[in-house]
Amino acid sequence: MGKPTGFQEFNRELPEKTPAAERVKDYKEFVHPYSDEKLNQQSARCMNCGIPFCHSGCPLGNIIPEFNDAVYRKNWEEAYNILSSTNNFPEFTGRICPAPCESACVLGINKPAVAIEEIEKHIIEIAYSKNLVKPVAPLIKTGKKVAVVGSGPAGLAAAAQLSKAGHSVTVYERDDYPGGLLRYGIPDFKLEKWVVERRIQVMEQDGVKFKCNTEVGKDIAADELVRNNDAVVLAGGSTIPRNLNIPGRELKGIYFAMDFLKQQNKRVSDTKFEQEEILATDKDVIVIGGGDTGSDCVGTSNRQGAKSIKQFEVMMQPPAQRTQHMPWPTYPMVLKTTSSHEEGADRFWGVNTEEFLGDADGNLRALRVVDVTWELDVMGRPMKFAKVEGSEREIPCQRVFLAMGFLFPQAQGMIENLGIELDDRKNVKAKEGVYRTNVGKVFAAGDMRRGQSLVVWAISEGREAARKVDEFLMGHSILESKDAVNQFEQVF
Repeated sequence: MGKPTGFQEFNRELPEKTPAAERVKDYKEFVHPYSDEKLNQQSARCMNCGIPFCHSGCPLGNIIPEFNDAVYRKNWEEAYNILSSTNNFPEFTGRICPAPCESACVLGINKPAVAIEEIEKHIIEIAYSKNLVKPVAPLIKTGKKVAVVGSGPAGLAAAAQLSKAGHSVTVYERDDYPGGLLRYGIPDFKLEKWVVERRIQVMEQDGVKFKCNTEVGKDIAADELVRNNDAVVLAGGSTIPRNLNIPGRELKGIYFAMDFLKQQNKRVSDTKFEQEEILATDKDVIVIGGGDTGSDCVGTSNRQGAKSIKQFEVMMQPPAQRTQHMPWPTYPMVLKTTSSHEEGADRFWGVNTEEFLGDADGNLRALRVVDVTWELDVMGRPMKFAKVEGSEREIPCQRVFLAMGFLFPQAQGMIENLGIELDDRKNVKAKEGVYRTNVGKVFAAGDMRRGQSLVVWAISEGREAARKVDEFLMGHSILESKDAVNQFEQVF
């Protein structure tokens, strides 16, 4: 461990941010790097626990105490090698991951957890600055061709690993640039797109080919793709948003969150789009949905100059701290205040929207809402809600963004054409640990297989699916297993 008394000497400190009033004027990232001294202190807080629960908290199995020790010793090559042995894209997870590893940190029992996510980001950025991030694909190829459908974190991870194994990999993306939700779902103020483009360039140096503006099942026949490749990995994500089918849904001014966010990302990157403009400027905005996507809508609305912003969540407000029903090291469902909330928004809990109200021209003018209370089970989990009598009211607004999550992948086109079986939730049916569909050489990974989830789960699924593809093609795999200890022993 870096410093045996570090966790006693230093408190958790996060990097400084540009003040909210300043950062809402543009779409740049606003979290500043640690000073060398602060980075050293924060890494010193890691206790190198006998049983590092942070490993199990992270779906990638990141080897956290070891890279914290390397950071403390300022051995950047070692820190990068340890981190990249389990995580293909620390520059993404270090910016947008909700950090379940920190929830499992042993120090979190009675102190604030180690700032693992920020340390990850610093490791990879220092590695780039020192030219440590280099192509890793072997010069001698296996002669096997693999197609990856979708260039989000799962697809990119699968492609990177398969290229590392020596296969020829082509990634198909229906949008105009690769990155999936990393490019068009995450606002630039959380993840600037040069970060994505930098990684794509490294992957291209590794020999990965990207074919954009190509929707499999539409621009290229799905069965043709399967015939022309030795294996296919489906990583198209969970793209069908949850709708709110209540009276007035047809009114103008109601949009899915991802349509709003994607369009603004295109504006920032000077990319043309044909759809009608979706703007929150000078509007009373209501975001329905209390998760990260809803938070991104809040931050984007603030930057567009919304008149007012409210965020509704039908669930009750979570507690500020862990309760007896969410003991350490489980992931706690506690109140989360994001940087977008800091910039300005009124948050409402236990509110159910019952009707969209319009004017004579068919434009949204207000919502009819009602307060609700929830009946809980013995574990404190919500079961069903009841309306609060007399709480019904109208709230004026001209823009609503629906940010209630995603249901399942798009079946029309590729999935239907290939005859891919779906599970009960309408996700692609492919057992975890196998990742193989009912179609011979077709595999699936990420949200398309497991449903809407975290960026770390997407990367993990892409890596594990790639390993199974490599086994399928070669009879065995040279790619690392998910077992973090084994990985560490293999690398060092």
